[in-house]
Amino acid sequence: MNAIEIQDLTKSFRGMYALDGLNMTVPQGAIYGFIGENGSGKSTTEKCICGHLVPDRGQITLFGKPYTDAGVRAKVGALIENTGCFPASSVYSNLMMQAINLGIKDRAGEIQRVLKIVRMEDNARLTFKKCSLGMKQRIGIAMALLGDPALLILDEPINGLDTDGMRLMREILVDITKNYGCTVLISSHILGELEKIATHYGILRQGKMIKEIAASEMESRSQVYVSLKTGDDKAAYDLLWRVGCNVRFEEGELRVYDLDDTARLSAYLLQNGFAPRELKKHKIGLEEYYVSLMSKEAV
Repeated sequence: MNAIEIQDLTKSFRGMYALDGLNMTVPQGAIYGFIGENGSGKSTTEKCICGHLVPDRGQITLFGKPYTDAGVRAKVGALIENTGCFPASSVYSNLMMQAINLGIKDRAGEIQRVLKIVRMEDNARLTFKKCSLGMKQRIGIAMALLGDPALLILDEPINGLDTDGMRLMREILVDITKNYGCTVLISSHILGELEKIATHYGILRQGKMIKEIAASEMESRSQVYVSLKTGDDKAAYDLLWRVGCNVRFEEGELRVYDLDDTARLSAYLLQNGFAPRELKKHKIGLEEYYVSLMSKEAV
């Protein structure tokens, strides 16, 4: 069963289409990276799934049921735009107010559970306004996790975080899916971070889904290349081309594609009188794939 299935989702504002026949599938248990430029329709899609916006047409199914079903709605937690916390209240008090609002019975126990998940057990009494940006984002996730949802929808939760904050957020999201069985839909512009945790991707452009792909499939498609600099790159190019290497001049450097054995390449160049000044192995990942896909769509 899929956690989310969307068919022909359309939403317009004053005659302008934010979503234009969007189709989307999020497998249960996935960390689904939702990608697209500003204005592509990511937040609108998330708001429609959460019931914050009513689509013009289309179908949204969550865990096999219509998204308007009260039972399935209770399985959805979301952090979209901001946490909605009271600045002068403590972390614990904000969570307690939300727990009361959700009608949770064992409120104290549930608050301790979500604080542990987001690594905030020792900061429960801290006033919200004194929390760092990373802590506020984790508090927002804790709020969304109250009631043990099966689906978590997060809009740009890692933007603005420092390196440690992003690392901690990655650990939390992986923990949520592996140990708590939650499906995560996460939008982000930081593709390098998303690539470290996502199991699936959906790429939007102008309100339409242009590509859905599993991380495993992208991994199998990824190209490896070696960038190198020598004393005479043109002559080195001619040498490598003559022996059948997939060699190109790109971005002001010499690149040899589909080659893993850098030691062998270096030794071959040395044997033929070329001492590499620089030699690095690269892998074309999510960001390069995204840029390439956007370029093709723009044509």
